[in-house]
Amino acid sequence: MTCNVNIIGAGLAGSEAALYLAHLGCSVTLFEQRPERTTPVHTGDACAELVCSNSLKSMKPESAAGMLKGELAALGSFLYEAALDNRVSAGGALAVNREDFSESVTRAIESNDRITLVRGEVVSLREDGSVCLAGMSEPVGCDADAVILASGPLTSDALAEWLRGITGEDTLAFYDAAAPIVLADSLDMTKVFRQSRYEEGVGDYLNAPFSKEEYETFAHELVGAERVIMRDFETRDLFQACQPIEEIARKGFDAPRFGPLKPVGLTDPRTGRRPWAALQLRAEDAHGQSFNLVGFQTNLTFPEQKRVFRLIPGLEHAEFVRYGVMHRNTFVDAPHILDTSLRVVSNPLSVPLYMAGQVAGTEGYCEAIRSGLHAAISVFSQPMGKQGVTLPSETAFGALLSYACNPETSDYQPMHVNFGIMTPLERKIRNKGERYAAYAERGNRALGEYRSQLASLGIALRGPIDPSEA
Repeated sequence: MTCNVNIIGAGLAGSEAALYLAHLGCSVTLFEQRPERTTPVHTGDACAELVCSNSLKSMKPESAAGMLKGELAALGSFLYEAALDNRVSAGGALAVNREDFSESVTRAIESNDRITLVRGEVVSLREDGSVCLAGMSEPVGCDADAVILASGPLTSDALAEWLRGITGEDTLAFYDAAAPIVLADSLDMTKVFRQSRYEEGVGDYLNAPFSKEEYETFAHELVGAERVIMRDFETRDLFQACQPIEEIARKGFDAPRFGPLKPVGLTDPRTGRRPWAALQLRAEDAHGQSFNLVGFQTNLTFPEQKRVFRLIPGLEHAEFVRYGVMHRNTFVDAPHILDTSLRVVSNPLSVPLYMAGQVAGTEGYCEAIRSGLHAAISVFSQPMGKQGVTLPSETAFGALLSYACNPETSDYQPMHVNFGIMTPLERKIRNKGERYAAYAERGNRALGEYRSQLASLGIALRGPIDPSEA
């Protein structure tokens, strides 16, 4: 089978979809607005640029994030393989050198004969699936058999307006956040110590410990610091996992100590005791030359970030490679727009329209990659009878799709994979570790059946990938 697919957006979801469809034999036209149109958070024009954290979360198989990575490995995800090839030390998590990662994805796309990368801002789509670019009178990417919209959380105003028109629903916008990054050699290593939670010996994280007095001074200044947006955030408009650290502190003076600054599982070698609070810093590159302030998404002005965050013990002379920034996140009301193949249900185009990534209402890096892979398989298998190969809800991403595309879900907010949205086990297991392992085992069985069904249709999936060999 051959097909022509237009993909809007060369982020994580769009890049994965493009590479996977090319692997399946499709001809892909991939549209990316950068560098013709930049965003407040992107720093370059490479594909699959990570703009927030450089962590792709836990690798532990018995975690929800680990289950999702198991699916990416089993299905042969191109971007998951790239992440493994460019990983940096981060304990039990998968973290990457963000520049090397995005550059490797860009090379793979630009060197693929089946992918044409077009730079320009997409402002709308025509009824036949062809693409209208800003400043161009003629459409691009004609004769499309399907379209995947993966324009991301920073979808341009023009394209967002077109999307509102064709879905009949308003897209929702809220503020997301990126944490600051500091140079390693500007940290005071007589105060900062290396340790991972609950692990003995040298760990992958740096930790800046607070005494009670140091914490109280920091929290007081944090709450009173000047913000870019001078209003309180509305809870319904802000995804809880990306709340700015100052907003967490406003919920209660000690709230950060039970959130991003929790000291549990850490021992300050200077005192031999658990600190009152602790900031963890995670390596941004393989050589450990820069570190991300974990959980410190912020809406403070740049001068205030420098002043307040230098009150953290060990960061008194910190040099900031990047200050934290806030940005808009645009996404559709997935429960009323999409089905579990990520296809737009009420589609006015004459060709199938799919969505993937954060604009489709999912949250998280691996979730975006997985959604791009899922959209690619959906596009390719639809003519073969997609209704017969629905992704089982027992899988990690299948559970997310079941939740995100359930019409009964109201006031929808972006979600990442977690055990709370998975179908309960038939047998109740009280032990949490054993329960999570049972979820993972059940998910692996369901994924195996899904792969077999796709294989029966003649769909040559890529993979599997062995993380230990990457």
